[in-house]
Amino acid sequence: MNDFEYTYPFASMIKEESTHQKNFIFSHCSELKEDNAVPCFFWGNITQPFVVAKCLATLAKTVASQFAVAPGMLAKLRDPIISVGNQQLLFEAFSSCNSVYARVSLHNEVLDGEFVKSGCTNIDFNDATVRAFNAVTASEKMILGVGQKQTHFITDKHKTIEKKVTLPNRWIKGLGNVQVYLSEMELAYRLNKAEAIQLFRSLPKQAVKTDYYLVKRGIVYTFAPSPSGNAIKVGGAHRLNLLQGLLLLADSLFIYRNPSEQTVAFVLNFKRVELLFLLSDNVYRGFSGDGRYLENMIEDVPMEWLVGINNFFKTNEVFSPIMVSIENDINLGTMSTLQASLSSIGLLGYNLLDRNYFYRRLPFKPERLASLNPRLQNAKKLTENNEVQLIEQHDNFVKAHVKGTGGVTHTVILDGEHAQCTCNWYTNHQTNRGLCKHILATKMMIQ
Repeated sequence: MNDFEYTYPFASMIKEESTHQKNFIFSHCSELKEDNAVPCFFWGNITQPFVVAKCLATLAKTVASQFAVAPGMLAKLRDPIISVGNQQLLFEAFSSCNSVYARVSLHNEVLDGEFVKSGCTNIDFNDATVRAFNAVTASEKMILGVGQKQTHFITDKHKTIEKKVTLPNRWIKGLGNVQVYLSEMELAYRLNKAEAIQLFRSLPKQAVKTDYYLVKRGIVYTFAPSPSGNAIKVGGAHRLNLLQGLLLLADSLFIYRNPSEQTVAFVLNFKRVELLFLLSDNVYRGFSGDGRYLENMIEDVPMEWLVGINNFFKTNEVFSPIMVSIENDINLGTMSTLQASLSSIGLLGYNLLDRNYFYRRLPFKPERLASLNPRLQNAKKLTENNEVQLIEQHDNFVKAHVKGTGGVTHTVILDGEHAQCTCNWYTNHQTNRGLCKHILATKMMIQ
């Protein structure tokens, strides 16, 4: 499936009402026609303007960062997604290489304004807007508008050439994998401002190819090139330097570890404003390439169930799989498949601090279930073509021969929770990036 190309109706702009007030009017565009027709989603005063401006400037830096991308890729940088609803604004983006996910969360306490309509859309982060973020001072008043509320803001002086960009499918795939990793996270440490500043002083300033480890020695937290004790592995630790400019403003820093050690999360807390930073295992590993949700999609579910859920939930609304299961008499196994299917097309996110899922109203396109998950589709083809042969099956043990490419036959072993295969994918990644198509096909056969 091709990336979706969209056009902003006008360029995002900054209007200075006085020397002490900046109005940020974001231009937006969505695949959803009903959202595209909305002139304004939110309009209001930001009560912590300096903090919010610095967080959004950091988000813009993240999108512009090239940790493992050739310079020629810079022309393909993307604008962030904003979710408006449930009395909060969520700004989300990936780095150019897809190895860093960032989210700025603005809660009701810092938003003194009107939520005109809930929705999820892309917004134009142009150069002028980013420069204005950096120019906001602590004494200024900041008005933020997602869309245009007063059309007289759009004048001949402000109007510019329409900007065409594309919504990358890899962002949608990345959003699905990110929420799986976040839902598995365990809180490792909570640092105060002084501890966070001291920790970040030990960050490597230049790009590093080897892993670093976050260790606690006595009462001191530090990044070290070798592990000790209950260390947290941090690949590509230099990526965290993007957060350096925010440490003096933060109240605390939450650090989360994933049991798989494939990701690590840092959350800067600013009193009802948060900035989440999720790092992949290394700079060459983008979140879009993982398939963490695929195992829960081997069972087909009725499309009308997915459509029904999508029609019921609004942007940023809390999504509780258990409550949805109970209220609609859906068994938990089927609910896991529904949840994975929604995640795979970017419709679910996860809030680390509140430990709950939230709904993201991206366009619901059933064809994306296939186009964004080729590994799953290839597994289904193996079963449909009778290319999976069960050799041995008893108790919780299964052995199968699965046809590979070039006439090669792979051996798949399922032993309880453990799964392995003789293919190159498994040799390189084991199950850290989701199951290979041969293991998926074998699991489909024994359902």
